[in-house]
Amino acid sequence: MVGRAERNKDFMQDMVQNTASRVGNITTIITTAVVDVAREVGELITDGFEMRDAAKKAEQAQQPKQIEQYRGEDS
Repeated sequence: MVGRAERNKDFMQDMVQNTASRVGNITTIITTAVVDVAREVGELITDGFEMRDAAKKAEQAQQPKQIEQYRGEDS
């Protein structure tokens, strides 16, 4: 027959193990969320750099046309 002390010990052991497992699961969820957010922010910033570069190239491509139009050299 199992005594009261042993039952209490088993109960406490189960509670600690269950709590530790749940905390581990929550930590994994939070860690994954942080990684996903960091990735999305990084991709957003990269997109911004790419749009800035594309705008600069478009502006540079437009400048010779504007100079030609100013000089009256329309094609």
